[in-house]
Amino acid sequence: MILILNPDTNTDSREFQSLIGHLEALKGVHHRVHQVFGEERTLTEIYLIGNTSALSERDMAELPCVQRVIRVSDAYRVLGRHRDDARTSGFQYNGVTFSQDSFHVFAGLCAVDNPTNVERMFAALQANGQQCARMGAYKPRTNPYSFQGHGKDCLPWVFELAGKYGIRVVAMEITHDRHIEEVELALAQTGNPTGVMLQIGTRNTQNFELLKHVGRQTRFPVLLKRGFGITLEESLNAAEYLASEGNSHVVFGLRGMKSSFGDPHRNFVDFAHVPTVKRMTRMPVCIDPSHSVGIRACAPDGIPDLVHATAQGVVAGANMVLVDFHPEPERALVDGAQALTLEELPWFLEDVGHAREAYEQRRRAAERQRLAREAANS
Repeated sequence: MILILNPDTNTDSREFQSLIGHLEALKGVHHRVHQVFGEERTLTEIYLIGNTSALSERDMAELPCVQRVIRVSDAYRVLGRHRDDARTSGFQYNGVTFSQDSFHVFAGLCAVDNPTNVERMFAALQANGQQCARMGAYKPRTNPYSFQGHGKDCLPWVFELAGKYGIRVVAMEITHDRHIEEVELALAQTGNPTGVMLQIGTRNTQNFELLKHVGRQTRFPVLLKRGFGITLEESLNAAEYLASEGNSHVVFGLRGMKSSFGDPHRNFVDFAHVPTVKRMTRMPVCIDPSHSVGIRACAPDGIPDLVHATAQGVVAGANMVLVDFHPEPERALVDGAQALTLEELPWFLEDVGHAREAYEQRRRAAERQRLAREAANS
């Protein structure tokens, strides 16, 4: 059960303390308070966990500060969609809105190599009107002898360059809880010139202790990638781990499934699940065509498979694209075979824009169909 409190409820008020006192007296039920800080107001939600079936919605709605009560299902209690659930499906971070209606491209280096290439990437993004990027400092690799990333050593100059070129959010994978502290320290040392979206990679989707630790911090939003060898349900439950610990600012990432059925692509592209995730949960959905396709091969029409896959995900309603670019892909330290070039960035963004407009046209047509159906039945 979720209690939606009146907007801008003061958690120090007598009414709020009275509400908490009542909840603490409930047997077999414990609660967690979650606050969403918007530009104009703060929204407070209280999650009731345990034997809530015996609780009366009417009685709970009459408690101090409570605006509305939502009875939730067992699945995806915090992030899922529930009956009569009109809660918003997004959040704001560092001036950027993430929701099931927004759209952003996070282009950049899969693995940070040197300041020159990072600056060239950020400059190209700024020149093309972009405020978001991807940058890999920590790189989990299958081969223990492969490049593992520069780690904390590169964070200060990556963040400084991001600020220089107006990049407001950098998506960055972490593989250990201490990496959060390293990111916080580097941001503080450089004067917080940008924001960071912590990324949980496909290998760590079921690293439950890492998920709990990341979920307990609420400063940074999280991009959780689907596990490449587990079901969609298991991956959505991993996202719920984050939210159940307090951080519901989660974007769900589709990055392809490990299967020989995807050959010759790197993975089996799973972008048909974009609308499925949006239907089952309130999370914005990201697609990663680079790690799904994994090659720069072109179709006879001159469009790379990777760009075709991107369009398919965007036309299906994706809210975010995580894509690899590099000034010199042949010299990239990680996954150069799938990186697009800086010269291709304007064209890629134009093609993505066409796909996004196609989605908006489809959505408008669906709305007209809904209204016509309602009119016919009235």
